[in-house]
Amino acid sequence: MEPMYYIGLDVHKRKISYCGKDSSGKVFAEGSFPARRLDLDHWMKTLPQPWSAAMEATMFTGWIYDHLKPHAAALKVAHPLMLRAIAAAKKKNDRVDAGKICDCLRCDFLPESYMASTAIRERRRTLRYRNLLVRQMVQMKIKTSALLMEAGVSYNKQRLHKAGYFRELLATNPDIDAGLCSLLRLCRETVVRLGKTESALVRSLERDSLLVERVERLMTIPAVGPITALTWALEVGDVQRFSSIKKAISYCGLCGAEKSSGNTVQRTPLSKQRNKHLQTTLIEAAKMAPRNSPELAMLYDQEKQKGNANRATLAVARKLVAYLMAVDRGQRNFQVATRNIAA
Repeated sequence: MEPMYYIGLDVHKRKISYCGKDSSGKVFAEGSFPARRLDLDHWMKTLPQPWSAAMEATMFTGWIYDHLKPHAAALKVAHPLMLRAIAAAKKKNDRVDAGKICDCLRCDFLPESYMASTAIRERRRTLRYRNLLVRQMVQMKIKTSALLMEAGVSYNKQRLHKAGYFRELLATNPDIDAGLCSLLRLCRETVVRLGKTESALVRSLERDSLLVERVERLMTIPAVGPITALTWALEVGDVQRFSSIKKAISYCGLCGAEKSSGNTVQRTPLSKQRNKHLQTTLIEAAKMAPRNSPELAMLYDQEKQKGNANRATLAVARKLVAYLMAVDRGQRNFQVATRNIAA
């Protein structure tokens, strides 16, 4: 059996630092090179075979991972928060970090992070771009209201962003001068343009051959629409990586952290270590869910009696995670479980 060579990579925007060691821990290569595909190809030609590599998860990791994957015996991505706790040291620089990542990989002590397939990550990028467009739309609508309030213009809040009412407001209200009118029209045009782009992105994802069957199954769950289904499918990736519903709930950020010492146990609010895109989407879906499902409405009422509305919403969101897990893992449409009551 050939000996394995281990490589730790410290990845940055312009530069990649590396440290290579054999199974005994002896350094055989160390240095850095520009973060470009051509330089990666030249660097890989200098490596002994077979080799495995690891790097920390950053915004630059994706394309480097895809480029190295076909050539490596094994390629892993480390969880940044857990890796920081393991590799904490007084002296910290790119060379030292690359060496520590290499040692963690060599000793099988690397806190590995899940890496979705290239196809899923590409579609996830599209969905997250759609989320950016929605945020910008909301900002422009808020700015429209702010401009009217600054000028002391009265308007109907519920109808402001309707096309007919907006045109009528600009044409008939004497308090809107020419300068304000041009700014309001610009805001309106931006909102319309962003809305059309957002709708086109969602339609393209809904019709994608990789996602269409999965999304249709997920949408059989009450209160799960196309955005919730797409967010779950693209942010979770392979649902089989969660061994239990509790782990999926934790990943979605629907539970608090626990700090205990001795006999003292402290529960904190919702953990910040979560997938924020899933957390936001599931909580918004949970707010609407009681209107669409009698079972979820009953759960909401029961939890609200024990605490408050926020606690009830979180309980509904956790139940939605259980539904999504069951449908996704079983690859079948949602069905409400029926209980046989003996006469």
